[in-house]
Amino acid sequence: MGNRLAVVSSIYAFLSISFWGISFVSTKALLEELDPYTIITMRFGIASIFLLILLIVLRVNILIRAKHLQFIFILAILGIFVHQLVQASSLLYIDASAAGWLISFSPVFTAILSVIFLSERFTLNKLLGMSIAVLGVLLVTTQGTGQLTLSPNIGYVLMIFSTFNWAVYSILIKKFSLPYSALTVTFWTSLIGFILTLPITYKMKGWLALQNLPMSDWLHLLFLGVFVSAIAYWYWGKALEVLEATQVSVLMYLEPLVTLIAAIILLNEHIILTSALGGLCIIFGVTLVNKQVLNWIKINLMRK
Repeated sequence: MGNRLAVVSSIYAFLSISFWGISFVSTKALLEELDPYTIITMRFGIASIFLLILLIVLRVNILIRAKHLQFIFILAILGIFVHQLVQASSLLYIDASAAGWLISFSPVFTAILSVIFLSERFTLNKLLGMSIAVLGVLLVTTQGTGQLTLSPNIGYVLMIFSTFNWAVYSILIKKFSLPYSALTVTFWTSLIGFILTLPITYKMKGWLALQNLPMSDWLHLLFLGVFVSAIAYWYWGKALEVLEATQVSVLMYLEPLVTLIAAIILLNEHIILTSALGGLCIIFGVTLVNKQVLNWIKINLMRK
């Protein structure tokens, strides 16, 4: 039963990663019309409404105790306000593909913080798996050139800070162990994130740009609000309820692979041999870290 939950939790985390992997494209497109604050305000406003509807339909308790408000507020500040603002700002200076692979280094920070604050074991399997996954990320991002091109750019600095911030957020979710469903926690953090950015958006008159926003950009906002902000954050929290923070976060190595596949399907880009090899390394590395999931699959295949 425990292994089955681990598999389901891994699926939740993978879906989150898939939505986040595509989100850079939508955010980059919206930055041509909207400022980062307006994008964050709109997407988490949409997310809050969607999550509230889910809470009502699924009859999940929405109330939280006053003593836990401080923890919810911290998660909202780090996971919503700071993380999304820094990430969106970085896309003003770097392209979406660069952001996609930089965020995949977050598991390194998560693994280190998990050992320090959650007393998680840093096993040989985890170390080997993370090393292979890092190699895979590097192979994917060379895109056949054989080298990474990192020019001095504030966008890269912001994106790296974003990866560290996300690692802290994931650790705190696990550390706080709030006695509420992941759906309830996600709703409140989204709502607080929306409230925090709303005054800034109003002062900057970001809402004026919404009046002439084309339908394609509204679709980007809906995607970011419903799938990237609401469902992805909710599923990430559900995954952390079962798996170790390191096991969940290491799945972020799949993000560049998801972006690559999306580019091939949506943008008709040609697959490169080094990228394909990198993708296989990422999958193998993630599997090593999540050995519990692999064992469950083997057992069920043997039964069949």
